Amino acid sequence: MTQHYVRPDVRRFLDYLNALPGPRTHEVEPVVARQMFAATKDLTDPPVGELAVIRDLAIPRPDGGTIPARLFDAQATRVPGPVMVFYHGGGFVFGDIDTHASLCAEMARVLGLPVVSVDYRLSPEHRWPAAPDDAEAAARWVASNPAELGVAATALVLCGDSAGGMLTINTAMALRDEPAAVPVIVQAPLYPVTDPAGRYPSFEEFADGFVLTKAAMLWFGDAYAADVTHPRGSPMTVDLSNLPPAIVVAASLDPLRDQGRAYAARLIEAGVPVVYREAVGTIHGFATLRKAIPSAAGEIAGFLIALKAVVTECEAARVMAQAAG
Repeated sequence: MTQHYVRPDVRRFLDYLNALPGPRTHEVEPVVARQMFAATKDLTDPPVGELAVIRDLAIPRPDGGTIPARLFDAQATRVPGPVMVFYHGGGFVFGDIDTHASLCAEMARVLGLPVVSVDYRLSPEHRWPAAPDDAEAAARWVASNPAELGVAATALVLCGDSAGGMLTINTAMALRDEPAAVPVIVQAPLYPVTDPAGRYPSFEEFADGFVLTKAAMLWFGDAYAADVTHPRGSPMTVDLSNLPPAIVVAASLDPLRDQGRAYAARLIEAGVPVVYREAVGTIHGFATLRKAIPSAAGEIAGFLIALKAVVTECEAARVMAQAAG
């Protein structure tokens, strides 16, 4: 059996977690799973901290409903510039604005960008394609509504973790094919689901004992009920050319590791600029485990340094092209 490097703080966390009694999130009803996931956030992630702006938003859906969202900004006032749209993880079943508020606040501080976190509809109450519908509608709204948002977006940066990583890719594709009022200049999926129908060694290699399990992934898939032959159910089924530049992040001890690797490789083959980062010795979900796994803070710091550089480069290129045109 292959021995994989596991960081010492990751090993301590896994030993603690795997020794806990009681059912796992995929062994209970979705509403209970959401409560269990939400209850851990203060134990596993740092506080939100100080920001100039933390404001709830209500984004209209095309069908007349509303998508809750929250704006995080380190600056009280802004000139027009890029805005990040963020989609939380949780297998399309749990997770919300609050569970990922600490991460969004940190991104707003380090990147110097406004971050709009989107509370898309969850399954099984709202099965696929409710989540990608909400993700796309929210991005289009951010691109088009400076008065209601309070920030005039000149470009969008799309980001999300796990299930939210797939929504990042879904939205990048939708806005490639039918552009919004402003362009998407960067996509930044963290340990994303990219090819749920594919067969990858890491899915079996890390099937149990590394937080995200094969059993949980199958449970998420049943609840979400996506059409995996459709690009919004499996982004790897279609041409990836002309997508925005990407930063793709994976974790080496993650069942989804190989899906992240494959997506980055396919983007490169399609001529899309890519920065690929693989966090060695750590697990799925590390972005929201920075208190429980201290080394995860360094991984997020490195990711944000790389992302800031790519955003700066892409926004400069966009401005120069606009001036030349």
